[in-house]
Amino acid sequence: MSSLIIIRGLPGSGKTTLAKLLSENGLYPVISIDDYFTDSEGHYKFRHDENFKAYEYALTRTEAAMKQGIGKIFLHNVFSMEWEMEPYFKLASEFGYKVFVMTLENRHGGKNTHEISEEQVAKMAIKFNVKLNG
Repeated sequence: MSSLIIIRGLPGSGKTTLAKLLSENGLYPVISIDDYFTDSEGHYKFRHDENFKAYEYALTRTEAAMKQGIGKIFLHNVFSMEWEMEPYFKLASEFGYKVFVMTLENRHGGKNTHEISEEQVAKMAIKFNVKLNG
């Protein structure tokens, strides 16, 4: 069974770290919206006016991995609202992937690496939707 594993959570919750861990040392792709804003040397620079391009980039990479028939694909982002994940649910359905959504909590005291203010993280938390039942 091919699987799309979506890892979501607030900044600092450990999404990137967990995705890399689960990818079995890079055996499976790890895709993030943040990849668009990260240069070849690993420096991250967010550009709000290009955020829509980052979403398109991640969606295109996910689709390409599905077309290749890769058995597991790890996708991570805040994804605080359901509609942000919908395009991936549609892709998964189209390519026969089972979707698993993991929502992380920051119980390890992690810090966000993108210099997002505590005030902004609090705003994200307020609108965070979790679906616990089918």
